[in-house]
Amino acid sequence: MWWLESRRLTRVLLALALAGLTAGCFQPMYGDKSAAGGPAIGDKLSSVEVAPIDAPNGTRLSRVGVELRNGLIFGLTGGGPAAAANYKLDVRLTSSQTQVIVDIATARPDIQDYGIDATYTLKDITTGKTVVTGQTFSRVSYDIPGQQQRFAGDRGLRDAENRAAKVIADNIRSRLASYFVAGT
Repeated sequence: MWWLESRRLTRVLLALALAGLTAGCFQPMYGDKSAAGGPAIGDKLSSVEVAPIDAPNGTRLSRVGVELRNGLIFGLTGGGPAAAANYKLDVRLTSSQTQVIVDIATARPDIQDYGIDATYTLKDITTGKTVVTGQTFSRVSYDIPGQQQRFAGDRGLRDAENRAAKVIADNIRSRLASYFVAGT
């Protein structure tokens, strides 16, 4: 029986030794220092200038564009001051609403989906070359409590717009971070 215990101990020690050997190979994506000694990912992200998002004035999409831009700026700079701009990010938005569940007695929607489709382009300011292009989307649902509570339904839509904008901002930030780490 002692040989079973020694085999288990050997396996555990071998696994720990392999983990120790590979521990130096990994670097946290959002760490303070890069492995090559260059600027950290946070410094590169904060050098991205987010252009105002073009949407017709006075529309719901215009408010969502401002929400998205603010989320991107905060996500890229971490709430701190922005570095000198080396890159410019342009974002184009389209939105959609779909009725998911309709009350058969009143023919009014009970649950709707709000969606945002975003197309973004990151350009290097010094060369004018496009370095990243991509698309992302977000779909969120919200309840409409009924005809008697129309303001609650409007607030549900606004919350859905804010949640969708946050998802889009997080997706774009993650894609830019992977570009700055991997270069592709």
